[in-house]
Amino acid sequence: MSILVVKIGSSVIAPSGVINNACLNQIIGDIEKVIANGTKVVVVTSGAVASGVKELGLSKRPSKIEELQAIASVGQIILMNHFFKGFSKYRRKCAQLLLTWDDFENRERYLNVKDTLRKLLSEGIVPVINENDAVSNEEIKFGDNDKLSALVANLIEADTLLILSDVKGLYSGDTLVRNVYDVDTEAVPCIRPHKKDSLTRGGMSSKIDAARISAAAGICMVIASGSMKNIIQKVAAREPAECTIFHPAAEKVEAKKRWISFVKKEKGKLVIDSGAEKAVAADGKSLLLPGIISIEGDFHKGDAVVLYNQCGSCIAKGIVGYSAEALRHGKNVKQEVIHRDSLVIHAAVQS
Repeated sequence: MSILVVKIGSSVIAPSGVINNACLNQIIGDIEKVIANGTKVVVVTSGAVASGVKELGLSKRPSKIEELQAIASVGQIILMNHFFKGFSKYRRKCAQLLLTWDDFENRERYLNVKDTLRKLLSEGIVPVINENDAVSNEEIKFGDNDKLSALVANLIEADTLLILSDVKGLYSGDTLVRNVYDVDTEAVPCIRPHKKDSLTRGGMSSKIDAARISAAAGICMVIASGSMKNIIQKVAAREPAECTIFHPAAEKVEAKKRWISFVKKEKGKLVIDSGAEKAVAADGKSLLLPGIISIEGDFHKGDAVVLYNQCGSCIAKGIVGYSAEALRHGKNVKQEVIHRDSLVIHAAVQS
């Protein structure tokens, strides 16, 4: 089945902290037409904190985590009520999923989320996803819903990720960039600073991070204006539109390695010698114990660690088979420390 993930930013549906019903209803109507044409749609939405800020009569978004958590718990009800009413007009059911980084980093929970989303889509139900801001702290936050939407698209192997924003796409000066084939060389130089006093959390930088994940997953990512009429239908049908298209990488990275690269947070560091570097980076072999020069961090078996060469360059990231303590003391450690199937070489590593 064809799957489209639509991320809706706060700047689109709640530009001043109040849900713009006309805009949201237009988006929902657009989504319904896409579904009617045979495409499954998953929504990743912002707006809970922005809605809560207005509901509680605050003049700006606070910075303290406990205040944000409380505000999100108020705003999430308001936000989902709007989606429920909007889809009800089309007799369409929607479902709420509130996620944290833990739901992605734990492999079992990660796959459970995938199964839930697949089941909802098979039943014709629209999943509406948001970060669980009411319980998220700095350790388990995604940072923004742009990255969350890319991780969701990656998880369910979507065909396209559409990020609706308050701009038409990526700009180079005053010129809209229509196509990006290499994120780092073509998109990164165009990034402008994000306003710190904004009610939104992302900015173009977070969208570029999402594009990296999408490209590695073989997913086409599009940034477009949420106010553009029928933009979701146009993107789903691959029709020309004023937007920026981030094309997928020529070679799709394996699913497990994408999970290691973009989801697993590194808990330690291993410095390896030149022989181990060649074996891992050039020959595609596992990391063996004799090749490790030094160990940093307090990691455990199953954690992600990054590998550095003797020049200080990051060359890989992988899931370690032993704890830091075991490696330091050589307690019951066999030769193989990280299996080659659990290693992602530098090109796909995002530290």
